Amino acid sequence: MHGLAAELFPICRSITGDGVRQTLAVLQRELPGMRTVEVPSGTPCFDWIVPPEWNIRDAYILDPDGRKIVDFKQSSLHVVGYSIPVDTALPLEDLRPHLHTLPEQPDAIPYVTSYYRERWGFCLTHQQYQSLKPGNYRVRIDSTLASGHLTYGELLIPGERKEEVFISTYVCHPSMGNNELSGPVVTVELAKWLVERARRYSYRIVFIPETIGSIVYLSRHLDLLKRQVVAGFNVTCVGDDLDYSYLPTRLGGTLSDRAALHALKQHAGEFKRYSYLDRGSDERQYCSPGVDLPIASIMRSKYAAYPEYHTSKDDLGFISPAGLVGGFEALRKAVQAIEANGVFRATTLCEPNLGKRGLYPTLSTKETAGQVRSMMNLLAYADGRHDLLAVAEMLNVPVWTLAPIARQLLEHGLLEQLD
Repeated sequence: MHGLAAELFPICRSITGDGVRQTLAVLQRELPGMRTVEVPSGTPCFDWIVPPEWNIRDAYILDPDGRKIVDFKQSSLHVVGYSIPVDTALPLEDLRPHLHTLPEQPDAIPYVTSYYRERWGFCLTHQQYQSLKPGNYRVRIDSTLASGHLTYGELLIPGERKEEVFISTYVCHPSMGNNELSGPVVTVELAKWLVERARRYSYRIVFIPETIGSIVYLSRHLDLLKRQVVAGFNVTCVGDDLDYSYLPTRLGGTLSDRAALHALKQHAGEFKRYSYLDRGSDERQYCSPGVDLPIASIMRSKYAAYPEYHTSKDDLGFISPAGLVGGFEALRKAVQAIEANGVFRATTLCEPNLGKRGLYPTLSTKETAGQVRSMMNLLAYADGRHDLLAVAEMLNVPVWTLAPIARQLLEHGLLEQLD
């Protein structure tokens, strides 16, 4: 995962353009079943329209001595996203309004965009900004804003049932590690894991530009998603090794929320719980009134909650192989919880005779005693009113360890499944 992030890191991505296509082509190499979809500029999508396509080839600032002091080719963060083309010379006092820095983080380059108002600008460290001397500066942004397309990727993984788990991540940020590339690379690994296993549910996985991409996707698929999606996750900021975080659906209590909380409790133990009032990614669209999809978020350090967020400090060193594995494992276990869940009811009155069914070990050990206890506890709470996830929470055990026990009891006629 970290190697894939390193391959994608230099690509300049935005909400449209060749950087998104190049990124999706790399992801498609990893997931051959993924298809790409292009939606033309000007296409209506609810209260929005697909914007013009932006592409950039080069950008720089030359100081009065002709030295290149800001260079897009060194960092794509140096240019304000969606900057219009410019090629001019101007004095420092006229250049300053077009320069963006972070005085409180003087050695970091900020990430700044202007999607829906035409402007141009550069981002640089505050240290660079303070070192600028009076004189004329040459600025050049070799970009285009023209009618084109918004591009997204979609992968459908069929399961035994038509009901779907929806997984969404985004591919619109330039060179940053946790808030961008961790989401796509962990989602790729999760998709590979899903493809290799038997699945109760079908899986719909999308790689989209944040905000406008989710709005576009919902505008094209809302009725289908409302009929078929039973759970899902927005995957972002899953690559550092500092925290684990959870952000609920708008009203909470969905299968996604319960699976996320269970997975984080069993996997991480300690994690930060945020409110939906702390939202800031595509859950804003998926959980909005009238859409109401059950999409929660499992994260490492939450977006906007760590100092490196939206700066050049969120680089390949901020994410780590161990951090990415931790994010992947938390999501994988949430998916396992969804797959394992079901409503069961015991078929016998009082405790069943496990011995005559070969379910009681003839040799008693500490390990076998634990297995029998789990089996008996599951039977004790299999009342047709509590699903397996609820029982797992009562017993404080991972639901994915109860699932094979439930299957064994089903095979021996001691449980019946109600859903």
